[in-house]
Amino acid sequence: MLSRLSRPSRTRVLAHPRVRAAVVAALLAPLAACSSSAPSDTSVAEVTPSPDDRPVTVTVTPAGAKARAGEPVRVTATSGRLTSVTVTDAEGHRLAGEVAADGRSWVSGRKAVPGTAYTVAAATRSAGGTAGSTKAGFTTAPADKVNKVDWRPGAGATVGIAQPISLVFDHPVKNRAEVEKQLRITTSNDTEGSWGWVRDWSGRDRVDWRPRTYWKPGTEITLKAELNGTDSGADGGWFVRDYTTAFTIGAGQVVEVDLDRHRLSLVRDGKTVRRIAVSGGTPGGDKRSWRGTAVLMAKEGTINMNSETVGLRDAYNKMVDHSMRLTWSGMYAHAAPWNAKYFGRSNQSSGCIGMSDADAAWFYAQVRPGDPFEITGKDTKGVVEPGNGFGAWNLSWAEWQQRSALRR
Repeated sequence: MLSRLSRPSRTRVLAHPRVRAAVVAALLAPLAACSSSAPSDTSVAEVTPSPDDRPVTVTVTPAGAKARAGEPVRVTATSGRLTSVTVTDAEGHRLAGEVAADGRSWVSGRKAVPGTAYTVAAATRSAGGTAGSTKAGFTTAPADKVNKVDWRPGAGATVGIAQPISLVFDHPVKNRAEVEKQLRITTSNDTEGSWGWVRDWSGRDRVDWRPRTYWKPGTEITLKAELNGTDSGADGGWFVRDYTTAFTIGAGQVVEVDLDRHRLSLVRDGKTVRRIAVSGGTPGGDKRSWRGTAVLMAKEGTINMNSETVGLRDAYNKMVDHSMRLTWSGMYAHAAPWNAKYFGRSNQSSGCIGMSDADAAWFYAQVRPGDPFEITGKDTKGVVEPGNGFGAWNLSWAEWQQRSALRR
């Protein structure tokens, strides 16, 4: 008997719970990887820079196309620090300076000079340690007037123990303290000295540096006048260069001139080398000699002396041998054979210290610029002034110090 076909029976297979969980996980895994609604704990949040990593802000002064010269260049950093700063002009010359200990600022040691374009390159580091760099530039306005300097003694010279360092300016110097700060003297034996401002015989402003007492023989001196970029003040203009000179002190010579005894003595290292009969300026009136300490300014050899140039009308006009200048006003020591009968007896010159040809030739060979002439005499027309040649030695040390612009 045929039986009725029946539907196949469904057999339910109950998997072990662990197996079932594994299968579900396998099926869901690809879906989770591609899903746009991933669980919140695996999402990528927007990153905000830490305050420590913000760029360093660098500020440079002066700034602009016509910045004022005469000020140091200053570079400051905000939100970080400076690691190095380089300031150069168009010719590649560097303006040196130092970064402050905290790295917040840099200041140049020298001032920005007129009419110069500068480039500033700064390397920085943020508070978080990120390195960076920046560049800036500025140009200083040109100088409307330039002040120049004439100085003594010249480089490489060997001079006497009374020689000052003397700078004469083309134009007035109102900012005297600022100028004086830029003048640096170094000596081989730490000689004490001071700057003093005087009115030169020419009428121009002048500043001299003299030691407290005469120089020690053999002293080596260097002047560095770092004036470039310094403003002289009203009507004076700008300095646009530096000046330097180095010289040496020679033998310890002093020339003692006794006009009352009408003689001159050359003293070297405390010993009298030779005495010479002389004739000084005629007593009474404008032909008298100066007294005090005059410094030999120059050995001028044979020159024309014309009395009209020193206000004595037509008293003389002649060529004079072995001429040694002592003042700007015209006092010399020189050969004066026309006055031979007065040597050692009386003063009959027009203000100079005259001697025989032979004595003048010998004496001329012995002395050098910078040697002091210590002149005494009852009938003279006064003490040599500081600006009339090198008359600074006629002031006391205290008086001379008061002429420094940095002591007022």
